[in-house]
Amino acid sequence: MSAPKIIALAGSLRKESFNQKLINEAARFALQTGAEVEVIQLNELDIPLFNEDIEAQGTPADAQRLKDTLRSADGILLASPEYNGSITAPLKNAIDWASRTEQGAVPAFRNKVVALFATSPGGLGGLRGLNHVRDILSGIGSLVLADQLAVPSAFSVFDDNGQISDPEVADKVSSLAHQLVSVTSKLK
Repeated sequence: MSAPKIIALAGSLRKESFNQKLINEAARFALQTGAEVEVIQLNELDIPLFNEDIEAQGTPADAQRLKDTLRSADGILLASPEYNGSITAPLKNAIDWASRTEQGAVPAFRNKVVALFATSPGGLGGLRGLNHVRDILSGIGSLVLADQLAVPSAFSVFDDNGQISDPEVADKVSSLAHQLVSVTSKLK
């Protein structure tokens, strides 16, 4: 059986995003299981706000690339910052574009196993926004793992190289990444 293909994505555009650092670490742990992992950074994609008028002229190249990449994956590691208790606009926009299905195509999120992560400087670690992400992804056909991870106090979690410096947090991130790979492998 071939190794599962995992996409790692954070819903932030910020250059020094804590959630990007978190998903990079989750990707590193998933790689250790033998999975094939590709990290996507939303700030490297030129995706306009979703608009059916734009879509009618043809899906923008980076939106199509994101959609095709997600279609090719077996599982998704996803970190979502929390803005005002909910999902970020860049992540929602990326989901909206990727969820649009051309006639005869497979929906990008259908039957994808997803592990949810979040981190923030606050005490809840982005927890409130994860419920919204879960609802959206479940509604478009993803299998979202019951376990999720919200990491508080993000300022003190990462070292200067962007790696998790707290062994307990590293174990939790590793465990959820490994769980995603395990479930994805079983369903493949």
